[in-house]
Amino acid sequence: MKILIAGGAGFIGSTIASACLDNGIHPIILDNLVTGRREFTVGRTFYEGDIADGEMIDKIFAEHSDIHAVIDCAALIVVPDSVADPLRYYTENIAKGIQFLGHLSRNGCTRLIFSSSASIYRADAGDFSVDEDSGLETSSPYARTKAMFETILRDVATVGLRVVSLRYFNPIGADPQLRSGLQLLKPSHALGKLIDVFHSGEPFAITGTDWPTRDGSGIRDYVHVQDLADAHVRAILRFDAVLDATGPENYRVINLGTGDGTTVRELVAAFESVTGQALKTIETAPRPGDAAGAYTRSSLARDLLGWKPERSIEDGIRDSLRWYEKRDSVLGVSIQA
Repeated sequence: MKILIAGGAGFIGSTIASACLDNGIHPIILDNLVTGRREFTVGRTFYEGDIADGEMIDKIFAEHSDIHAVIDCAALIVVPDSVADPLRYYTENIAKGIQFLGHLSRNGCTRLIFSSSASIYRADAGDFSVDEDSGLETSSPYARTKAMFETILRDVATVGLRVVSLRYFNPIGADPQLRSGLQLLKPSHALGKLIDVFHSGEPFAITGTDWPTRDGSGIRDYVHVQDLADAHVRAILRFDAVLDATGPENYRVINLGTGDGTTVRELVAAFESVTGQALKTIETAPRPGDAAGAYTRSSLARDLLGWKPERSIEDGIRDSLRWYEKRDSVLGVSIQA
């Protein structure tokens, strides 16, 4: 079975590609390498190009006419960057995404798995848990691109394309075999920054301490990237059954999270437990586009995909630290760059 993974040279896409290989599925990687890494494509079928390039998409389908489904991980994802440059995010995540759908349709693609985001949810008052039917409330241009594109996909799914939209919560960790991991030298998410300050000795900034959570810091649902990748393999293998159970709409949203909410302060405590070292922390205002956060209370992934996360936050921290130590040799750059 062949699967086209757009954005397959990025953090999540490369881990999905590895999980496919581990399960006898042939991943075909399409990536423009704006944020993806060529090193993550070694030994894999790789096309360097953009999702908006119709000739490239035609070439891929001409050379691999037996592609079973497409996984769309191609997007810009940094919330503060989207606030600073919203036009770029709407161009890359919406305009190019629409062109990609046209190219897929022209080549007879009928199955699409979309990488969406839990950042589009309005967390329920009280415990911040959400399910697939919870209301939406986007607080950044990045989140709005995900919500808008889901609306587009829902409309397109009425005329031939079938879509499973997987709403990720907060990926952490790395491929347990360290074939790939977070490629950004200066990550913007909490665990990446924790690792940076752990090695530099600088204090860790808790961005936002007045959220209406149990300790005032933001709350997240941290899910290991390998668990996310395993969910995609399940979605590939069960794609038709999932949508047959959905009914005539040909569109299904599924949350991918652990079901546990962890505050930033609790993440710091887990990090200290794994490393055995105390961290210095400071409190600052929220970053542009930040929100209190949410975690999933849904069992739909278990019911439809037969999936549940197997790895803990501590596992994610350990694998992230292991990847940090190997990252410079894999990517051929200095960690201190």
